[in-house]
Amino acid sequence: MTRQADGDPASGRLPRLLSALFYGTCSFLIVLVNKALLTTYGFPSPIVLGIGQMAATIMILYVSKLNKIIHFPDFDKKIPIKLFPLPLLYVGNHISGLSSTSKLSLPMFTVLRKFTIPLTLLLETIILGKQYPLSIIISVFAIVLGAFIAAGSDLAFSLEGYVFVFLNDIFTAANGVYTKQKMDPQELGKYGVLFYNACFMILPTLVLSASTGDLRQATEFNQWKNVLFIIQFLLSCFLGFLLMFSTALCSHYNSALTTAVVGAIKNVSVAYIGMLVGGDYVFSVLNFIGLNICMAGGLRYSFLTLSGQLRPRQPADEESGPPDLKA
Repeated sequence: MTRQADGDPASGRLPRLLSALFYGTCSFLIVLVNKALLTTYGFPSPIVLGIGQMAATIMILYVSKLNKIIHFPDFDKKIPIKLFPLPLLYVGNHISGLSSTSKLSLPMFTVLRKFTIPLTLLLETIILGKQYPLSIIISVFAIVLGAFIAAGSDLAFSLEGYVFVFLNDIFTAANGVYTKQKMDPQELGKYGVLFYNACFMILPTLVLSASTGDLRQATEFNQWKNVLFIIQFLLSCFLGFLLMFSTALCSHYNSALTTAVVGAIKNVSVAYIGMLVGGDYVFSVLNFIGLNICMAGGLRYSFLTLSGQLRPRQPADEESGPPDLKA
């Protein structure tokens, strides 16, 4: 069965590519919407925005389960043990991602997010036992080199923004690898992982938001009567669900590393659009050169991985697409 899928491009590659495109599109759109909310409108609470995205995920998945559109197990006492440490990584990824988006220019945010790729490669090697060929590692080196050059000449340097984005890279890489590990359809499956992650972390996140004054700032925000702001806020909540779902789907049909690579493809579009329309990009020659080196490495890496010409060397290849339903 696995051999047939590997040998048939139509049955093996199409779900991989479609899930990757779906993830890339969702990831692209949510960065633009969140950037508008947190920077253009000046919404003061990335945590409340994250809570809204968790609430949207819970409602959509629960209603879908009630209507028998999807299926995931009912709650039992073993589920927290099965999920750990995903809920902690999930909320850390959410909060650090939204915080870093608001504190960095769009191009620099996308460049520094490239560090997710080598971190994912490292974690897949340690946790999942994968080994990647030299050509992939060289591409990763090019991505990191370009990111260092671009970040080193960042004229709008923000230490707080850099700390948040590097934390976001670590959480994203760990979340991707552990999600891939725990999406066994005989256990929780991808829908169960998404639903129970959001359920376990929405209340602690709400308590954190209230205790830090973050929730009060959000409720007192002066744009709640602005229809365009409300539409974009609700759109961000819905896109948050789509991003989590598309990430799980891409990791299901591919690997956590491939999901990170698709993020690199998306970043090409986001970075260059941000130069033109973001309004907060400070141009310098070194920064622009580093940005292009980073993007070139990301594209080469993406081509090698998504074309299926280079796959991780391990006995059970998890990048073979639909066959990992039998995991």
